[in-house]
Amino acid sequence: MNQNGELQPRPALDPRLSWRAAKRRDLDAWAGLIARTAAVEQPVWFERRADLEQILESKNNPVVANTILGFDAEDVARAYGRITKNRDGDKAIGSGCVDPEWQGSGVGTGLLGWMEQRTKDRFAEDAGTAGHADEAGDARDAVPRPRLRLHMEQQHQHQAALFAGAGYGIVRYYNEMHRPLSQTVPETVLDPGLELVTFGPALHEPVRLAHNAAFRDHWGSEPRDEEAWGFVVNDPQARPDLSGVVLDRSTGAVAGYQLATHDAEAALSRGFREGYTELLGVRREFRGRGIAQVLLADAMRRFADAGMDVASLDVDSENPTGALALYVKMGYAAVNRSMAWDKDLRPAAP
Repeated sequence: MNQNGELQPRPALDPRLSWRAAKRRDLDAWAGLIARTAAVEQPVWFERRADLEQILESKNNPVVANTILGFDAEDVARAYGRITKNRDGDKAIGSGCVDPEWQGSGVGTGLLGWMEQRTKDRFAEDAGTAGHADEAGDARDAVPRPRLRLHMEQQHQHQAALFAGAGYGIVRYYNEMHRPLSQTVPETVLDPGLELVTFGPALHEPVRLAHNAAFRDHWGSEPRDEEAWGFVVNDPQARPDLSGVVLDRSTGAVAGYQLATHDAEAALSRGFREGYTELLGVRREFRGRGIAQVLLADAMRRFADAGMDVASLDVDSENPTGALALYVKMGYAAVNRSMAWDKDLRPAAP
């Protein structure tokens, strides 16, 4: 990387493109690339300009080191890659896309190679070592095993072929679930000692702490610090008015929460208005009291009152709290599936 923050081309990156870290001046080109790709691939969700503006502000994952954009000779963005990692996390998360006109030409393979190398470098940096994760000796022993995780929807078989060919394996399945709001909302009762309120700024930090506690026993989950939580509460699609929090009346502690979003642009392409439960959690000491059912029923009523057609959410198919069975009981049905793919990036010892 030079003093201007421009990444020097690695051999694996396609030399037909000019590569550099994302900058504010690239916002329109960056968002345009993602939108062009989404128009062809039709993902359930994709990053828009407002999301990219948030990414540019990240201090934990600064774009100068953790993003890359590839531009053609006409300065049109054709490929994008990014990794994120918590400092003490056991994995990095990779994401990105390749312009449909350039897919199948090796650009994605090179981009994946960049994400893998950046992941190894990042693990070494976070461990406070001077070497890289694939160097021999003391640095090798000091650096945790680097691992990169990628997510994809089941219909994107070109991504599956790329991941499998690069040595990744599926480690988890997730179900996207929908519930028509034309159906009657299930009757639920909240314990007298609990209170249901609307989510708001005063609850941002208490709910963050409750979320970290509630998801401590969930596969793949890592604690969210203030910056990561800021991505949730300041999400351009966040709808606090459609979100609920259950409080313990005697202590004021957060017992459970349902945080919702609504993607108005997606409603135009998908043909229905969707209230999406971004996060749903109940702290373990409050489980077994029907709080999740109350929160889901409350979400359905809020969504319906706001003119939504469908309540939706995603769930880990092996969720340890039995969430999948709960959602089915509440009238949700699986409509799509996605996968998490992992690759261990630390070479075997000689």
